[in-house]
Amino acid sequence: WDAVTSMSIGDAFGILNGHETAATDYFRNRTEEQLRARFRPIVAAQTESVGLGRLYGDLSSNYESLPLNGKPQLVDLDAYVTDQALSGLFSVLAQEEAAIRKNPAARTTDLLRRVFGQ
Repeated sequence: WDAVTSMSIGDAFGILNGHETAATDYFRNRTEEQLRARFRPIVAAQTESVGLGRLYGDLSSNYESLPLNGKPQLVDLDAYVTDQALSGLFSVLAQEEAAIRKNPAARTTDLLRRVFGQ
C-alpha cells in the first residue's frame, strides 16, 4: 500500500509507458526490503516446524568443526529461503505483468482493460 500511495505521477507514467515488467520492477524496488522483513520470521518458523532448522544447524556445526583451510562459508538458511521466496514472487508477478501487457485477453478486469488498453 505504501508503494502505491507514494507513487508519483512520473512513476505512474513510467510504469504505464515502460517495458514489459516496469510495474514489477517498481514494486520490487519499493517493497522488497519490507517484504523480506515480514517473510523472514515466517520462513524461520516454518523451517523450524519441519525440523529443517535443526538439521541445518547440526550440519553447520559438523561442517564448522572440519579442520579445513579456506572452506566456504555456509549460507544463512532463513535468509536464503526468504530471498528465494521473494525472487519467485517477483518472477511470477513479472510473468503476469508481461502477459497483461502483451495479451488483451489477460486483462481480466475493467481497470486492467482501461489502463493497458490505450
